[in-house]
Amino acid sequence: MLSRHRNLIATTFAALLTIAGASTVNAQGSAGIPVASLPAMASGEARAPYAWTDFCKRTPTECRTDTREPERIELNAKLWKTIVATNNGINREIEAVTDEDHWGVVDRWDIPTDGKGDCEDYVLLKRKRLAEAGVPRRAMLVTVVIDEENAGHAVLMIRTDRGDFILDNKRNAILPWSQTGYVYVKRESQYRTGWTSLGGAQTPTVASVQR
Repeated sequence: MLSRHRNLIATTFAALLTIAGASTVNAQGSAGIPVASLPAMASGEARAPYAWTDFCKRTPTECRTDTREPERIELNAKLWKTIVATNNGINREIEAVTDEDHWGVVDRWDIPTDGKGDCEDYVLLKRKRLAEAGVPRRAMLVTVVIDEENAGHAVLMIRTDRGDFILDNKRNAILPWSQTGYVYVKRESQYRTGWTSLGGAQTPTVASVQR
């Protein structure tokens, strides 16, 4: 599991949670394909998480960036259904366990072939399954955030022509990035094998839809 952060973000994030309104837009509403807000903008290079670097040494094919692929996918009803089904299915399929209990180490990223894992492992499996379903890997980015408990957390950001959406093991609802209540730290780069900063973008709206 990503280590907890104890710095100024804690105070800022707590304040955001206090002032956040209870009402949010459910990205999976019955009105049809959702529309997110403005895209999450990168703001320069960032250091890759150590456990990501280790994962890439073991499985380099999961980490390569193919710039021939589109940066964003064109979202349609069929693709949205696939994304929702994959997210919900893996949230049910994987048993949440810490890396300490699973591997006996503080932090390890892996594809959970044994049915157990923590947040990063959910993300890697979702990305793999969606890539196998034909979704461009370049448009699916492992993303590090600070969650409502002021802890490091990993989610999958899918970049689309309707905005950037977040697949999360904490909830089945797939929300626009700006409606998760998270602080966005960094994500995979779309231009090289590496990571890019998200500048600590803060999202004050806390989603009301839980698992």
